[in-house]
Amino acid sequence: MMAVIGPPEPPICDDAWNIEQRAEAPLRRADRNFGELLQELRVAQTGVQILFAFLLTLSFTDRFVSIDGFQRGVYVFTLVSSATTVALLVAPVAVHRLLFQRGRKRELVYVGHRLAVTGLVSLAVTMLAGMLLVLDVVIGRTAAAAVIAALAVVFAVLWGGVPLRVRRGPALGSPSEQPAAASAEI
Repeated sequence: MMAVIGPPEPPICDDAWNIEQRAEAPLRRADRNFGELLQELRVAQTGVQILFAFLLTLSFTDRFVSIDGFQRGVYVFTLVSSATTVALLVAPVAVHRLLFQRGRKRELVYVGHRLAVTGLVSLAVTMLAGMLLVLDVVIGRTAAAAVIAALAVVFAVLWGGVPLRVRRGPALGSPSEQPAAASAEI
C-alpha cells in the first residue's frame, strides 16, 4: 500500500493531446477526472457498505456462536478487510477536503486514483473472503475453496486483465486503428 503515496507519474495522455483533441485545459481535465472518479467510487462504496453492515450484524445472530475457529478467523479478516475497503474508497474525499482550494487538483486526482485502485483490490479480497465464509457454512470447506478460487480468477480477469488488455491496445479511432487504405487517403 505504500505505492499509493508518491509523486505523480507523467500522464499517458499528455496535456497537449487533451488540448488538441478535447479543447480541454489541464485543470479542466483534472476537474472532469475527479468528477468521474467520485462517480466510480459511489458505485463501489454502495456494495462495500452493504457488506460491512451485514458483517457487523452477523456476530449478533444466534448461529454465530456455532461457527468454528476457521470461520471465526475468516469473519474477522472479512470485517477488517471491509473496513479497510471503506477507508480506501472514502479517502479521496478526505484528501479533497484537506487539499481544497490549494491549487492541487492534479495531485488530488493522482492520489485519488491510486487510492481507488487499491480500494478495488481490497474490495475484491473482501468479497472473496465474505463468500468463503458463507460458502464454507453452506457447501463445506473444500467446495467453498474451489468456488473462491474460480471467483478470484473471474475478479482478476474482469477487473485486471480486461482493462490492462484494452490499455495496451491502440485507442479506438487512433491512426493505428484505421485500415491501411483509409490511412493512405489521409
